[in-house]
This record gives sequence, structure tokens and C-alpha cells, in this order.
Amino acid sequence: MNEYIAVFFTHSGAIRFDRKAKSSNIECQLMPVPRKLSSSCGICARFKFDKDVMELVDDEVEKIFIIKGGKYELVYSGD
Repeated sequence: MNEYIAVFFTHSGAIRFDRKAKSSNIECQLMPVPRKLSSSCGICARFKFDKDVMELVDDEVEKIFIIKGGKYELVYSGD
């Protein structure tokens, strides 16, 4: 199962994402955005997902990174 970090345009978008993930039985945790990544709102969601991550993208998702070997690789950008 892959591990990802999603960053958001707003705090409310992060909270909605967390609720949506948990209601779909996706392990998700809100946390401060790592310094290496930038975000408009400062909150990110760290989650594990084994399907196409694009299924989780909505208007509030700014970027999604996959975590590989302790490094972050951009897989989606809504900029």
C-alpha cells in the first residue's frame, strides 16, 4: 500500500478530506505540512491508499505527493 501526503488550499478542505477518507475506511491523519513541501493552509493529510489516488482529488486538494524512501514525489498538482 502506498503512502501519500495531500496539501490543501484551505483548512476546511483538509478537514473535509479527512472526514471523507475516514468514512471510506482510509487511514488518514491531519498534521502540519513538512517543511520541504509548501501549502496555502499549513495542514496536510498523510494517508495510505492502494487505488488510483486521483479518485480522492477534489477542488480543495492543492497537491499530492507519494512518499518513497523518505522522499516526496509529486503525483498531482492542482495549481
